Amino acid sequence: MSSKADWYFDFISPYAYLQFKHFHRLPSSLNLTLRPILFAGLLDHWKTKGPAEIPAKRTQTYQYCDWYSKRIGLPFKTPPAHPFNPLKILRLAIALNSPTAAIGAIFDYVWGEGGDTHSEEGFKKLCDKMAIKDVAALIGSKEVKNQLHENTAQAIKAGVYGVPTFHYEGDLFWGFDTTEMFLERINDPFLLAQPEMLRLADLPAAQERKSINVKSKS
Repeated sequence: MSSKADWYFDFISPYAYLQFKHFHRLPSSLNLTLRPILFAGLLDHWKTKGPAEIPAKRTQTYQYCDWYSKRIGLPFKTPPAHPFNPLKILRLAIALNSPTAAIGAIFDYVWGEGGDTHSEEGFKKLCDKMAIKDVAALIGSKEVKNQLHENTAQAIKAGVYGVPTFHYEGDLFWGFDTTEMFLERINDPFLLAQPEMLRLADLPAAQERKSINVKSKS
């Protein structure tokens, strides 16, 4: 029996690269749709910051991904600068109908080789490696831009707040570290329906942090 899931991702995330490299562990019966989205759109909607916007978290993110990749023998190299603007490569993936092979080629270039896609030269190098012609017209179409916007809006509607995220039968599995949990959920439809899981899903907050507006003294 086949099942369906959406995978929301942005090439800007090294954790999306790590999770993509574990797709071979997904059951063959899973019908997975890869949906490129703009991570910055999620951050704007939920009014949060990305890992690369918090200095200590930024450092740990890069160091962990480097350590973990070496541990499992996976090529990993950060691009020349990060965060970068991922719009062109997100639109490229959408223009190519988001096939696994094309998405893998982009991930390999950005995080496997440390390739630059922010500059015109770096982006051209990627397109040359993928043998893509007339790329400006390809990624500049209104349909492609609208699809990226629609993907991001769909993710927000589903409650997605970070990348990468699996959306499966109404359940969200955010982050590379939930891969094992997602695999177990596929095999056990009642995993999140157990009493403790239900209690945790409805756990009340004892206190809410108030927004603090700090004004600089002139």
